[in-house]
Amino acid sequence: MVVAATTASPAFAAFELKSATLTLVAVVLKTTDLALLSRALDERFGDAPELFDQDPVAIDLSFVRDASEPIDFVVLTHLLRGHKMLPVAVKAGNAQQMEDALAAGLSEAHGSAVAALPVRRYTPEDTPAAAAMPSAPAETAAETSSAEIAPAARPALIVDKPLRSGQRVYAKGADLIVLAVVSYGAEVIADGNIHVYAPLRGRALAGALGDTTARIFTTCMQPQLLSIAGIYRTTETELDPEVLGKPAQVRLEGEKLVVAPLKS
Repeated sequence: MVVAATTASPAFAAFELKSATLTLVAVVLKTTDLALLSRALDERFGDAPELFDQDPVAIDLSFVRDASEPIDFVVLTHLLRGHKMLPVAVKAGNAQQMEDALAAGLSEAHGSAVAALPVRRYTPEDTPAAAAMPSAPAETAAETSSAEIAPAARPALIVDKPLRSGQRVYAKGADLIVLAVVSYGAEVIADGNIHVYAPLRGRALAGALGDTTARIFTTCMQPQLLSIAGIYRTTETELDPEVLGKPAQVRLEGEKLVVAPLKS
C-alpha cells in the first residue's frame, strides 16, 4: 500500500501576515522648489551623515498643498535617498500631488503613525548658541519641577539588553526604560518618557505622538540625536561639558530643547 505524504500548503509555510504599526519620521516639505530643497538638505545634513541610516520616512505636503507648481516626486525621492532617507509614503497633499506621488511609487500614509515625528530643527538664526542648550541652574530646575503637575501614569516597556547599531525599539503608548547601553546607530522611541540607565549614544525620541511634557533621562549623555515631540537636535551642536558624558535630562521649554544635569 502506498501512503501519500501530506505537506502543509506552501503559502502557510512560506510567509505569515501580521498587523504592524510603524512610527515614521515625517519630512515636512515647505517648498516645491527642489533646487532650493537640495541646497537646504546639503546644508543641514551634509555634516551629519550618521543622522539617517536608510530610515523610512513619510513626506508631509500639508504646507505646500495649495502650491500651483507640480512636484517631481521622482527627483524628490532621489534627493532624500541621497541623505540616507528612504521615502515610502506621502500625506496631506492635494488630489494632483497625491496622484503624482502614487505614480512615483509612494504610498498614501494614514493615521498618526507619520504625524508623530515631524522633522523640525533649529538653525543658528532662531537658536543662538547660548540659547540652544541652556544649562538650567539647580534653583531654576527645582522651581520648574515643583510647579509642574505630574502627568498621568503610563505603562513602561523595559529593555535589559544592549541595543546595537541598527536596532530600534518603540514603546507605543508607554515610557521606555533601557537598562543597558544604547549604542551609536541604535534608536529608542517612546510615546512617553525615555530612561536610559547606561550610556545613551544613539538616537532618542521621546513624546513621539506629540507629548511636549515627555523627557529623556540618562546616566551618561552621549547622543547622536535628541528629540521631544518632533523638536530635535543632533551632534552638530556640541553639548555643554557639564552634561556631556554625565547624568542629564532633556526637556522642552516652549519650543526649545533644554539639556540639564541631573543633580543628586
